[in-house]
Amino acid sequence: MSSALKNIKVFDMTRILAGPFCTQILGDLGADVIKVEHPKMGDVTRSWGPPFEKDKTGKDTSESAYYLSCNRNKRSLSLDFTKPEGIEVARKLIQESDIFIENFKPGFLDCYGLIYKDVKKIKSDIIYCSISGFGQNGPYARRPGYDFQIQGLSGLMSLIGEPEGVPLRAGISIADISAGIYSALGILAALYQRSQTGEGQFIDIALLDSTMSLLSFAAESYLLDGNLPPRLGNGHPNIVPYGAFEAQDGFIIVAIGTASQFENFCHFVGREDLLSHPHFASNEARVRNREEVVDEVNKIIRTQPKSYWLENLEKKGIPVGPINTLAEAFQDPQVNARGIAKSLGELSVVASPLRLSGSPGVYTRRPPRLGEHTEEILLNFISKEEIKRLKEKEII
Repeated sequence: MSSALKNIKVFDMTRILAGPFCTQILGDLGADVIKVEHPKMGDVTRSWGPPFEKDKTGKDTSESAYYLSCNRNKRSLSLDFTKPEGIEVARKLIQESDIFIENFKPGFLDCYGLIYKDVKKIKSDIIYCSISGFGQNGPYARRPGYDFQIQGLSGLMSLIGEPEGVPLRAGISIADISAGIYSALGILAALYQRSQTGEGQFIDIALLDSTMSLLSFAAESYLLDGNLPPRLGNGHPNIVPYGAFEAQDGFIIVAIGTASQFENFCHFVGREDLLSHPHFASNEARVRNREEVVDEVNKIIRTQPKSYWLENLEKKGIPVGPINTLAEAFQDPQVNARGIAKSLGELSVVASPLRLSGSPGVYTRRPPRLGEHTEEILLNFISKEEIKRLKEKEII
């Protein structure tokens, strides 16, 4: 079967996480992604470890887990585009590309003739995606943007943590990752539009915009009534009981979201009296009396071990689950059945969640070594002698 983006070529001038996460999605869908890296420095995340991948002798390589997480299905081209001859090489590759993507601070590429208006002259129907911290306009447009900074600025951190605790960042770089996903979505939409009109376009993606879009019902609640959603730890602002509860031997998740589920829970634990109690009788009442309800459910859950609740609540149609470590998650039978840990030779990676029946994702290339495919890529445009000369001048 053919992959969804077969024959689509991506000129990838991104590094760190948001851009590489986007282009990995495109690569998984079959696009030919050329990852442009500085010949000496490469993508800075190559060195963001430990841990690092081990070679056959057990020694650390120069590829960190961070880099490996978002750079499969790409070819690495070492190229110094800040030099005139490097720009000429870039222009030749852009002429053959469908997508140009970069995540430099706005303004950086101006002097190299690689902003949208310049690239459009090289390839008139190019789809150009620019990822930045704050977007192309506004008072912060020229500022660098970092995931942690964006999590705070967006209001996301005000929602994470215990009610009396400090605001917390999400345990992963959610601002970068969301921007990467939205970038891929925008590129796919632009590809479809181009197939209808023959025209390319400019895509402006900001970490701040992407993160605030993830605020979803929390943001809508504020816009609706002007009240600030409180930090609730593992609780839900609109549903009770819904959270992590402590059993005899550790915590489990109980997420009761409907009236019938609450009724089933009360019948199972022999607490039918709660169904007629004014503080428990409806979800609205339970939300208004959150502390009392959570305390009562905690008392019930503490009477039995985790295995008892996980087995029996599931049978009663009550949403329940464990709080796994990563080791436990990757050993879970459902995770194994879905093939979420995928092998690329001796390297294990997290599989793409995109499961297309007619054009499944591909896993043809492990994350590349720095400059691994430089000659392979350039031999389509220039001679071996010219490649040798560019190497001597440290252009590639």
